Amino acid sequence: MNLQDHWYRRTALSWLLWPVSLAFGAVVFARRLLYRMRLLPSRAAGVPVIAVGNLVVGGAGKTPLALWIAEFLKSRGWSPAIVSRGYGGSVRSPREATIASDPLEVGDEPVVLARRSGCPVWVGPDRLQVIAALRQQHPECDVVILDDGLQHYALRRNLEIAIVDARGFGNGLLLPAGPLREPPARLRSADAVVAHDTDAVAGHRMHLAGEDLHRATDARDRRPLKSFAGARVHAVAGIGDPERFFSRLRGQGIEVVPHPFPDHHPYRAGDLDFGDTVPVLMTEKDAVKCKRFARPHHWVLPVHAELDPAFGEWLLKALGERRVR
Repeated sequence: MNLQDHWYRRTALSWLLWPVSLAFGAVVFARRLLYRMRLLPSRAAGVPVIAVGNLVVGGAGKTPLALWIAEFLKSRGWSPAIVSRGYGGSVRSPREATIASDPLEVGDEPVVLARRSGCPVWVGPDRLQVIAALRQQHPECDVVILDDGLQHYALRRNLEIAIVDARGFGNGLLLPAGPLREPPARLRSADAVVAHDTDAVAGHRMHLAGEDLHRATDARDRRPLKSFAGARVHAVAGIGDPERFFSRLRGQGIEVVPHPFPDHHPYRAGDLDFGDTVPVLMTEKDAVKCKRFARPHHWVLPVHAELDPAFGEWLLKALGERRVR
């Protein structure tokens, strides 16, 4: 199938699903209205909550942003914790995620957050219960960062931060005809918008940086990303936008053989068996799920968010004196 035929099929499918999207939009509107009118119950956590999320299905950089916020607040004297639903995991009750946790139980992103943030990371489907459990274990916690919590209206939040990446809003349609969980107008009610490598929206600028890889079997063994320039590699990405990872590698002059997987893909050893020993480069989020069967020729590229200085200044001002003592 050529690209034109593929585009026509996707367009036709979107139009066929458009009536379902209208119904979905009506449910989204009604649900949010009922929460705003307090006809559906929402409760406060007893601690300031910062909800980080996006409108498009799939990752837009929420987890690196949540990690940046946690590290920034720690550097300013706060004691943050991170709460996540633990998407892709199997837990049904509050659970702390640690560097030793099984990603199949707590989810892949919480393991990365626990490894990188140095602050408590807890998961569970009921975020209010999760916060209550983590505060029992960590009474020093004075602010909670809700990773992927923009649509979790049952929990009241003090600040909402919406992130938009280079995909923008896709075809502009809601699920299932398009990629949107909520309409773009939802951004107007967010306290801040972060623009991740895009000019599609006005907001604080964010960029992901990372110049060094480490061997999947030994994190002490490191080498610069640019050292792979001119080499052929297998690139593995099971994230919201795999092409972002592939493009980053190509930008370093690397010959990429792309292997995209669905977001939160539960890897098996065979997924990384390409019949050769050509280097395999993967994201950190993928690597935590491949640890059990990692090979010496597997390499991991950690990344970190870089934001404009005005974002940190805004965040501290917005939190104000809401610290719980």
